[in-house]
Amino acid sequence: MPFRQFGLSPEILRGVHAMNYTTPTPIQEKAIPGVLEGKDLLGSAQTGTGKTAAFALPILHRLAAESRTVRGRRPIRSLVLTPTRELAMQIAESFGEYGRYTGMRHTVVYGGVSQKPQEQALQKGVDILVATPGRLLDLMGQKIVNLSNVEIFVLDEADRMLDMGFIVDIRRIIEKLPAQRQTLMFSATMPQEIIRLSSTLLRDPVRVQVAAASAPAEDVEHRLYYVEKASKSDLLKSLLAGDEIKNALVFTRTRHGADRVERTLSRAGVRVEAIHGDKSQGARERALAAFKKGTIRVLVATDIAARGLDIVDLSHVVNFDLPNEPEAYVHRIGRTGRAGASGVAISFCGFEERPLLAEIERLMTKHLTVVADHPFASPAKPAPPTVFHTGRTPSKPRPFMIPVDAAFLSAGRTLSTSPPARVSRHAESEARPTSGPGGRKSGHRDQFPARGRSRR
Repeated sequence: MPFRQFGLSPEILRGVHAMNYTTPTPIQEKAIPGVLEGKDLLGSAQTGTGKTAAFALPILHRLAAESRTVRGRRPIRSLVLTPTRELAMQIAESFGEYGRYTGMRHTVVYGGVSQKPQEQALQKGVDILVATPGRLLDLMGQKIVNLSNVEIFVLDEADRMLDMGFIVDIRRIIEKLPAQRQTLMFSATMPQEIIRLSSTLLRDPVRVQVAAASAPAEDVEHRLYYVEKASKSDLLKSLLAGDEIKNALVFTRTRHGADRVERTLSRAGVRVEAIHGDKSQGARERALAAFKKGTIRVLVATDIAARGLDIVDLSHVVNFDLPNEPEAYVHRIGRTGRAGASGVAISFCGFEERPLLAEIERLMTKHLTVVADHPFASPAKPAPPTVFHTGRTPSKPRPFMIPVDAAFLSAGRTLSTSPPARVSRHAESEARPTSGPGGRKSGHRDQFPARGRSRR
C-alpha cells in the first residue's frame, strides 16, 4: 500500500518521497489511519520499525489542515515527550524532513546545552515541540512553555521513561495538558507499570502491536563461546588482541557491568567507552561520535542506552551477557551485517545463561555455531538440545512475563494478528528506583491524572 492511500496532504507526500520512502512499514499501516481519525493509540514497537513516521505524518497532516495563532503567535499544538537528547534530536529531524513543505514549525528542547537558543525558537512560535522531561519542566517553571493549547500528546519510549526514573516528571507535565486531547503512547515492552499508565492516559485507544523480529540479517555469522562468568573479560581481551575485530559494540545486561568491562578493556590498552543511563547526555553523545569516527574501537552499552543507535559499518557485535529476552538478541545483532555487508555476532554463554540461550535458539529456530577451541572454554556439561517448534512456544515461561496481547486487553481494540510476544515485567539494565531528575521519589505506584471524558 503506497503512502498516498492514507489521504495525506500533497505537501507531506512530497516530503516523504523526497526521503525515498515508497512503502509504509507495518506499524505505519496500522497506526496512521487511527491517528488521522483523532483516536488515542497504544503502540508496542521497537525502535527501527518506522514508529516515528507512524505518528509524525498524521500529526503534520492534522495540524497543517488548520493553522492557529494565539495573540499573534503560534501555540504549541503537539507535544512529543521522549527520554533522551539523542532520541529527541532524531524525532525533531524527522518532523523537519517530513514537514519541510507544510509550513509547520517545530523545535526541540533538551538538557545539557545552553537554554537560550531553545528559548529564542520557542518565542518565535512553534506548532510541534519535541522535548525531554527535565528541560521541559525547567522551561515550564520559567513560564517559557505553555501547554494549554496542546491537541496531540505523544509519549514515546514509555518503558524507557519508566526505567530512567522519569515517572514523577511525566506526571507533572501531564497535569498541565488539556483534558480534551489526543494521546499516542508507544512502548517497546509492556510491563505492568506501563499498562497501568496507559489506562489513565488513554481513552478507548486503538492498539497496535508489531511483532518483534525473529530473523536477523542473513549476512550475520553467529558464534557462540561457552565460558565461565569469571573468564568472560579475559576471553574478550583475547579476541580483541587479534586483528579480525575492526570495531565492536559490546552489550552487557547492567550499567555496572558496562562500567566493569570498560575499565577492564581500558587497562588492557583498548580504546573504549561505555554508555548507559548513568552517563550524562553529553558523555553518551561524545562516546558515540568517537566510535563512529573510529577514535575508539569498542563501545560498551546496555540495551536501553543502545536503543535507537545507528552505526554504519559495524563489524562485530559482542553479547558479553546474553539478554533476558530472546527478541533483544535479534535487536542487538541487527546493528551489524547491514546494507549487504557481512557482520559477526559473538555471544558468551556462562552455565547460568544456558536457559537464555535455549530461548534465543528457539526463537531463531537454529543453533548458534559453537567455537570450542579457545583457552577459556567452560568445562560445564552442555545443556540439553533446544527443541524447535513452528512458532515460539516455550515449554515453561520465566517468572514475571506477560503476553503483550493480554496486556492490551484493557486498553482497546487490536489491529494486529501477530503472535503475542513475551515481555519482561521489570527492566533489569537501567532501572532507577530511587529518585527522578527532580530529586523526588519515583516509585512505580505514582498515580496519573485521569483524562477528561469529553472530546474535542
